[in-house]
Formats: sequence, C-alpha cells, structure tokens
Amino acid sequence: MLKGRLGLDSAKVPHADRAGCLYLARGALMARDGTLAFVQGDTTPADALPPGDYAIPLQAVSMILLGPGSTVSHDALRLLAHARTALAAVGEDGVRLYTAPPMIPDRSGLARLQARVWADHDLRIMTARRMYALRLGEILPHRDLNVLRGIEGARMKETYALWAQRIGIDWRGRRYERSNPNAADLPNQALNHAASAVEAAAAIAVAATATIPWLGFIHEDPGQSFVLDIADLYRDQLTIPCAFKAAKQVHDRPSENIERVTRRLTGRALSDNKTIPTMIERIKTLIEGRD
Repeated sequence: MLKGRLGLDSAKVPHADRAGCLYLARGALMARDGTLAFVQGDTTPADALPPGDYAIPLQAVSMILLGPGSTVSHDALRLLAHARTALAAVGEDGVRLYTAPPMIPDRSGLARLQARVWADHDLRIMTARRMYALRLGEILPHRDLNVLRGIEGARMKETYALWAQRIGIDWRGRRYERSNPNAADLPNQALNHAASAVEAAAAIAVAATATIPWLGFIHEDPGQSFVLDIADLYRDQLTIPCAFKAAKQVHDRPSENIERVTRRLTGRALSDNKTIPTMIERIKTLIEGRD
C-alpha cells in the first residue's frame, strides 16, 4: 500500500469509537480507491441492503460479518488488516461463526493482569462478586460461586417474568434445545438471537482490550468464558428487553421474521447505548480493580 494513503498506515481508530458489527451477504467486498466497497447482488427478504454499490466505512466498524453468497478480494483483506477491522465469515444473519482474524491490539498489560487475578482464588471470587453486584445492584456476602450462581438464577426468573408482563407477551420459562433452536416459542427464539448479538459485541470488547477470552470469572468451561461474563452484564438491561420487544412485534405481525427483527432491534440498542465502549471500560475497571 502507498505510504500515507488516506492515512491508513498510521490512523487507528479506537474500537471504543467504532459502531460494532456490519452484516453483509450475497455480494462482493473489494478495495476501491484506498477504501472498501461492497457490491450487493440479488437479495433475500432477510437482507438489509437492496442491490447496489456501497462504500463501506472501513474504520467506523470493529468487525464485518460476511454472510453466505459473498466474496472478498485480497486487497480488501489487506485494507482490513491495516485498519485493524476484523472480518468474520458467518452463517445466515450471523448465527454461525466460521472464522475471524484477531484485531491484534498493541498492549498486553490487561491480559497479564487478568491472568494474575484469575489465578488467585480470592481475587477471582472477588471479581465474580463485583460482576454480580453490577447486575443485581448489591454486593452479595457469599463467597461460594455456586451459591452466587443460584441467587443469580432465581433473580433471572423474576426478571424474565417482569419484562414479559411489562411488554405484554406470554412467558412460560426459559427453554432452549441446542439441537433444534427453532422449536422454541417466539420469546425463547428471540432470546437466543439477542444473546448472540450481545455476545458478538462482548467479543469485540474483549478483543479490543487484548484480554483473554478463555479466562472467565463466572463462566469456566466455554472457550469464550470471559466473553460470556461480559455479555451477561447486559442481559437484564439489553438482551431481555430487546428479545421480548421483538417477540411482541412478531406476534402482532406474524409475517415478519423473528431472527431479523431481533437482530435489528438489538443492533440498534447496541449502537444507541454505545454498548461496546461501555463494555471496554467495564473490562478495564473489573481487571484493574477500580470502582
């Protein structure tokens, strides 16, 4: 790339100032005049863009989700790498993740501190308690993680019921069959889609802070344990409201697609609330032990 071309050799927009994810499908992502362009081909009802030629704000998003029927040029990959904008190959509407290059942050300080806190049992429990305090509005006296999880589970049942009553939907409890997610009722399907969107935002925040996805303080076994920890901080205020609003909208308008409606409502809330910048700051606060 030409030195100084559009400033891309030196300009690195912080991920806290970016918009999050951009979903593109059934088209060609290419480089043009030193930036990105996307030529949208034939569409399906779920696609957001009509056919046409679009300029892509290269450094205004943290990750581009490239859906089925799409291609990407070598020059586009080069520009994405210089701008530290990740590219993920995903399934329809972003519900399956196939690959995503790292964002390659400049510093490892938070990751090293996270590892030290995670390895110290007392500090690890203290961090978990602080996470629960952020969600539940109070510092619980318990130091047993299983007890904390049980309290959180009971509170979540109440939260689901309260939001369902507030929005006006029929709620029969959280049910999810991993082998057949579409078998669930509308509220549960919407919760699955909203949770996936919030987890994607959390993954961006974790990558942007160079923290370690595998070292969670509440979640332990999943490969994205810390991502799930951060996403759960927003379940009450973002995931559930967006999901239940989507379920209500599709219940009233059965012709609409629950996945598309939920994804758009959640994406708008993530943007309006500047959730990714908030996540980034919360990660720093939690790892560094600041109040």
